[in-house]
Amino acid sequence: MAAAVPEVNVAAALPSEEPEAPPTTATARPARLPLSRVKALVKADPDVSLASQEAVFILARATELFVETIAKDAFIFAQQGKRKTLQRKDLDNAIEAVDEFAFLEGTLD
Repeated sequence: MAAAVPEVNVAAALPSEEPEAPPTTATARPARLPLSRVKALVKADPDVSLASQEAVFILARATELFVETIAKDAFIFAQQGKRKTLQRKDLDNAIEAVDEFAFLEGTLD
């Protein structure tokens, strides 16, 4: 006859962790760019004949990340001016301050 194996409550044996709060809509996923619009922009380039769905998705995601990054950097300058609203001068300051945005210098003129 086989010996009965005692039940062990694994959850009770592990250190307790607080459950994570569900992400809010603001932190879960920012608004996505419409892929159909991105595809239309890609097709508007005469040098591009075909664009796969994956390429369009990557371009859209890269654009979202770019906009998020420059907006966060510009918002820091708005906060320094004790404002909550981004202004053009905040974007100009972010472009001047961050080396990665050097290619944008003069584009807002």
